[in-house]
Amino acid sequence: MCTIVFFLLVIFASGLQAGESHFSTAGFYELAGSGREVYNMNVGWRFHKGSCPDAWQRDFDDSLWDIVSIPHGIELLPEEASGNINYQGEAWYRKTFSVPENLKNKIVYLHFEGIMGKSRIWLNGKLLREHYNGYLPVIVDVTEGLNFETANTLAICADNSDDPSFLPGKPQQALDFTYFGGIYRDCFLIAHNPVHITDANYEDEIAGGGVFIHYPFVSEDKAEIGVKIHLRNESSGLFKGELMLTLRDISGKEISRGVKKLSLRKGRANYYDVNLYVECPELWTPDSPILHQLEIKLVDGNGILIDGMLQKVGIRKIEYRGRDGLYLNNKPYRDKLIGVNRHQDFAIIGNALPNSLHWRDAKKLRDAGIRVVRCIHYPHDPAFLDACDEFGILTILAVAGWQFWNDEPVFSERAYSDIRGLVRRDRNHPSTFMWEPVLNETHFPKEYAHNAKKTVDEEYPYEQALSACDPGSPGSDYFPVIYTHPTSVSAGKKSVYNAGTLKEEIMYFTREFGDNVDDWNSHNSNSRVHRSWGESPMLQQAVHYASPAYPYTCLETLYASQLAHVGGTLWHAFDHQRGYHPQPFYGGIMDAFRQPKMSYYMFMAQRPFDKLDKLPAESGPMVYVANEMTPFSSEDVTVYSNCEEVRLTVFENGKKYVYQRSTDKCKMPSPIITFKDAFHFMELKALARSGKRKEAYILAEGLVNGKIVVTNKKYPSWRPVSLRLRVDDDGLPLHADGSDVVTLIAEIVDEEGTVKRLNNTSVRFTVTGEATLLGDCDIACNPVPAHWGSAPVLIRATTNAGKINIRAEVLGEGVHAIVPCEFEYKSVKPVMRFIYNPVEVRNSAEKKVETHGTDDLELSSMKEEILRLKRRISKYELREVELQQESFGEKK
Repeated sequence: MCTIVFFLLVIFASGLQAGESHFSTAGFYELAGSGREVYNMNVGWRFHKGSCPDAWQRDFDDSLWDIVSIPHGIELLPEEASGNINYQGEAWYRKTFSVPENLKNKIVYLHFEGIMGKSRIWLNGKLLREHYNGYLPVIVDVTEGLNFETANTLAICADNSDDPSFLPGKPQQALDFTYFGGIYRDCFLIAHNPVHITDANYEDEIAGGGVFIHYPFVSEDKAEIGVKIHLRNESSGLFKGELMLTLRDISGKEISRGVKKLSLRKGRANYYDVNLYVECPELWTPDSPILHQLEIKLVDGNGILIDGMLQKVGIRKIEYRGRDGLYLNNKPYRDKLIGVNRHQDFAIIGNALPNSLHWRDAKKLRDAGIRVVRCIHYPHDPAFLDACDEFGILTILAVAGWQFWNDEPVFSERAYSDIRGLVRRDRNHPSTFMWEPVLNETHFPKEYAHNAKKTVDEEYPYEQALSACDPGSPGSDYFPVIYTHPTSVSAGKKSVYNAGTLKEEIMYFTREFGDNVDDWNSHNSNSRVHRSWGESPMLQQAVHYASPAYPYTCLETLYASQLAHVGGTLWHAFDHQRGYHPQPFYGGIMDAFRQPKMSYYMFMAQRPFDKLDKLPAESGPMVYVANEMTPFSSEDVTVYSNCEEVRLTVFENGKKYVYQRSTDKCKMPSPIITFKDAFHFMELKALARSGKRKEAYILAEGLVNGKIVVTNKKYPSWRPVSLRLRVDDDGLPLHADGSDVVTLIAEIVDEEGTVKRLNNTSVRFTVTGEATLLGDCDIACNPVPAHWGSAPVLIRATTNAGKINIRAEVLGEGVHAIVPCEFEYKSVKPVMRFIYNPVEVRNSAEKKVETHGTDDLELSSMKEEILRLKRRISKYELREVELQQESFGEKK
């Protein structure tokens, strides 16, 4: 019996501009009316965890399988999911779908951005593709196998089992990261006419396929943009027409145009070069990441649009000039490139992040002043790179690999193929800074190093292809970039992490700094701090990352390094999971939910105090008091600020302090500011006992040119009384696409709204409406303990835009229990077309939603009203208790 599948045609703006969408689809942005159509295939998959040998067959009965949306990571896991606890093995996905009639006579592809491990893909019972890489796209031509009269069945077997024949190769239980599983990135159906612009990864030609953008000449006066386009004619006859290229600035104004006449015989493919010229161009830099829109149209001899797409273009030139150092757009770049390493996993969902979470990662990092991210140890999601283009974050792009080599020829062959796939996928991003084609910390043959570097040069023949390698690796002498600690911090000692005497022609960069473990088994470290451990450990982590007391690399030594040493990336941006250790890596400047630690603000203080008008992230002056005024807070008050002067006031009519920045003593733009012996809990106690609680605060004022430009005021937290809910969306709304996820955070607060950092409360969430809560008590996700005053959870949108009702409450209903909180949020319609059966998905979602029934909610409301009355009475009783305690105890 054939399943009828409907099309859900969500709003699609006919005049869609590249700037209206944050994320590319298969490396391009759809151009309305071009004859090229993109459909989102993420929603409505049947899923089975485990082996199922017959599931590839078209008529296989999958009616009892769960219905899921992708990105999908096989399973939800606890916040702490290290130690190889995740599932490894086969996972099956099936999708029954119909295609619209207007796609007849078109070439149709399926584009999977990532299927973890080795995968096999069947359409209507026919095996179309086997793939051996979990991080690069899987592209399948389904034109011949599609049915238009009946429904089609797509079956995918994704197997994330250990396999030494392809990268990364190393068993997960011996790996420093976890690669989870499933179809964990987007899937698109792409249809275009027989004469079309090709896909670079599908064509598999050296430095070829698709669209290749490069910059023969860049200056402030003019720029030349080279566009190399690969066309294929799969029609029945000769094609004559034109390629028409239009470059528009950020406002949509046309600033350059190019036309190329062409003639292409049937069954043939060819390359066409079109150069564009721009007068007085707005150039892309980390602090001014100006993106242009390149409109590519292929028209026939009658002027009819046959194919087309949009590309985002950042006009820029990055090069290293030996003794003169790094140059950006023909100008010396003297700022140190300070950044972080990034793994892609997130709490609960593992690697299965929707595009919005990748975007928020980039936004949060750029808010903190981060200018470079090393995307370790594998190719990251295209959505993250799109966001880096937008936020001005330079990226270092790596193939998959970590401390593993296999001498079997198939392993190196697949490694070379992965390098080519990485460059072809990411070559047009203006944020691309360096390539890392070698395998991290691996004893590979010298021949591999040479061939890896050669492969990058072949795939990126324009300008300088900056490839990086460790100094101790075989073949490192072949590379233009060497990873090393600054030589000034090594006291002349030779090691595999030190380049020794610097060579003029080599650029140096620290790939990882900041970690400080006792040994590689125990992993105790003052750099690894969980947010729940509180103020003192987090402050120490920040000092460690900044301080020259550490014998290797820290911010101070990076900023003090030679011109040839252009920067470095901290290990690590976020707490992340690992295969070979039972604990996650806690050294992130944010936790696994992306909640900041103290070190986040220390990094933020290194950004310039000038407001960057063209940067779509936070910039300008900042000041942050790293003291929560608890009984255990340090008497020395730490402040992070990028201002020239900081004034500190401790308590109203209390102590006042002044700090003025001096560049003579410290190479960091903004050293950690410490006001000695400034806070005393006993003074706070005295104010509280005398009824002057409102006079208790710490105020930091940041001054530039003698004027107060920013302030931060901290209050002590008193008696916890209620919960407060907020959505951590960074201004990017939740899209009702069945896949989008956002973080909800419940905070325990006092009467004034100050977060009660010291508590041991668990919070239970109830979500109703157009979203579902991810996780339950089985994985300690609901209820969830509040760490450092906050309890985060994730919610996923349904396919219907609308209201989402969230309720947070503490366990227990005592008279003095913390008051629950209710919050209303809304999801919005996505700007994309989808293929799935909305009735089937809706019915499945309704079965899964865990919520209180109507009677339960009414009963809960009645209980709350009774508790409110009791609290009013108990408020007076509580004051009697306080007075009695005072009469029998110390009053001051």
